[in-house]
Amino acid sequence: MWLPDEAFRALGSRRVLVAVGPDDGPVADTVVAEVARATEQFGGHLVTAPVTVDDALACDVVLAIVGSAGEVGTASATMPPPPGHPPRTDPYLRAVQAVVEDLLALGSSVLNPGMFGLGRHRGRTVVVAADAAGLLYGLHALVRRGEAAFSGPDDFVWDLPVNEIRMLDHWDNTVVHPVMGQVERGYAGGSIFWTDGRVRDDLSRVAQYARLLGSVGINAVGLNNVNVHAAEARLLTDHLDGVARLADAFRPHGIRVFLSVSFAAPLSGGLETADPLDPDVQRWWADAAAGVYETIPDFGGFVVKADSEGQPGPFAYGRDHADGANLLARALAPFGGTVFWRAFVYDHHQDWRDRSTDRARAAYDHFTPLDGRFDDNVVLQVKYGPMDFQAREPVSPVIAAMPQTRLAVELQVTQEYTGQQQHAVYLGTQWAEILRFPLAEDGRAVGWIAAGLSEDHEAERRAAGLVAVSNVGDDEFWTGHPLAQANLYAFARLAWGEEDPVAVLDEWIGLTFQDPSVAPAVHAVLDDSWHTYEKYTAPLGVGFMVRPGHHYGPDVDGYEYTAWGTYHLADRDGIGVDRTRATGTGFTGQYPPPWRDVYESVETCPDELLLFFHHVPWTHVLHSGSTVIQHVYDTHADGYDEVVQMMQSWATADGRVPKAFFDRVTERLTEQERSAREWRDQLRSAFHRRSGIPDATGRTIY
Repeated sequence: MWLPDEAFRALGSRRVLVAVGPDDGPVADTVVAEVARATEQFGGHLVTAPVTVDDALACDVVLAIVGSAGEVGTASATMPPPPGHPPRTDPYLRAVQAVVEDLLALGSSVLNPGMFGLGRHRGRTVVVAADAAGLLYGLHALVRRGEAAFSGPDDFVWDLPVNEIRMLDHWDNTVVHPVMGQVERGYAGGSIFWTDGRVRDDLSRVAQYARLLGSVGINAVGLNNVNVHAAEARLLTDHLDGVARLADAFRPHGIRVFLSVSFAAPLSGGLETADPLDPDVQRWWADAAAGVYETIPDFGGFVVKADSEGQPGPFAYGRDHADGANLLARALAPFGGTVFWRAFVYDHHQDWRDRSTDRARAAYDHFTPLDGRFDDNVVLQVKYGPMDFQAREPVSPVIAAMPQTRLAVELQVTQEYTGQQQHAVYLGTQWAEILRFPLAEDGRAVGWIAAGLSEDHEAERRAAGLVAVSNVGDDEFWTGHPLAQANLYAFARLAWGEEDPVAVLDEWIGLTFQDPSVAPAVHAVLDDSWHTYEKYTAPLGVGFMVRPGHHYGPDVDGYEYTAWGTYHLADRDGIGVDRTRATGTGFTGQYPPPWRDVYESVETCPDELLLFFHHVPWTHVLHSGSTVIQHVYDTHADGYDEVVQMMQSWATADGRVPKAFFDRVTERLTEQERSAREWRDQLRSAFHRRSGIPDATGRTIY
């Protein structure tokens, strides 16, 4: 992935001071170990505390936990600490202050947890942080800069994560599920955590994974499937020793572990009910939480999918989701734990004949009346769109509709509806567009809302962050498609606060590939790949059109007459779902101004979302000047041609990357070409047969 040994050459060839205290814990130990490994390999020298002023001045690089920015020139250990942190009294602080001199005065008077400063100062490269996590993040930021970090004029910047929570959920099953397999919606092999119903004996790959995630600032991981089956339900009570071993692997990289739990767990624990207002149920959850923390003191908390797609929930007892979430939150509160409560709740037994029922409305209808009723340690986890991780759908109106609730935006790194890691589809571009979207009535973007930022960029109390479904497995290349590693990297960097997805892509390419001449080929394959995928699959925001069940490949009417509520309503006259207030399901009314009116009107609705909000004739003229039917004909042909160009670009990397890597990407691109051709021909033919309108270019339609 993106931490090859070569990435550490610039750091490892120098004399490096790592100044941490004896009580800074396992994350600080990780920083020392990383530098020790690099200097041993590349001929540099590691210096650790205790250290004199002369020792510090003799170093090329200084990495130090300083607690906070104190009064310049005091050379004391009484710098004011961040709230909740004791004053630092480390003997090395005098030596570090001699190196940084007036540098700390350039920063804030208090360094926040996770914050670091990095740059050149008086001929040295310096990283200072308030805590061990910040120093780890600063170390890897230094590594990302390469040789450029060790030359040039003084230039110092402060950095800290925009999002408090930067979390990956794994949909791993402890045993192989008969339908979904070992990892639900996983396209990179089996679980790196579980085998035969228990935690693997060898966790070396988990340790590597933790190192990768820590290097890009991920700070939380859910260990098991949100669809909790019978075997996984026992993790909460019977397999905590194994979960503790996983926590041990993640802890040195600043990552807390979470478990997905079944709302009905008390039933399997011997109770006759799981009613959240029942005192016995409340005691059961309190005891269960205490048992977890007795084994794993820094356990993160629970992830819950309830009353959705067959998972049990509070509706069975006439209760609402605030009742359910607060039950678990109060069990976790004494230990500082958090409940991530997914808002993916809808009726999956709809009548396809009833056009007034709209799956897109469900999350808003269920949850917005509950705003303000959730406890402070509940995070409502909301999918970025109202449907289900499509290549194109509008952002969910729920994100802007619950100002009194901590809210995390959920993305999907594993490519369930974007090529399943068979197709090269870089999603950083999509996510950046979502996070920048000015959803709120006051103009705040989705990313601001998730991060808890107010209109003037000041932090609000109810901060949460970003969560995504991970895409790794025990595959040789971690992600099945080697280039899908870019999506895991991009999620983490965007969750940290990076804004330019193309710069993030190039950053990943530069770290991952030893030969810089490979970069143009990889960039050409991935840069616009999301739009390419959108072109040859479901058009103009209509969504789905995939094979039911496994969701791979085209099936125009696959879900059209099912109970899942994912329709396109194409007929001889037109296509699309009417979600307007005037004549449709009223979904547009869930949006704040101006979007409620932008989406309501065919004239103002963006082309790329037209069929999500409107049923229009095949001859409707888009803002682009093309008709809907001609747009389908053109984009599906163009998208296929672009995949062919991607293959040609990748072919130029032959001989410049490891053969196994080259062959795997080539094999996946070959499958992408086949699939894109099938998408092209099926959709062009299906829509021609419905509309009766020929392709104006005369291209072949079957």
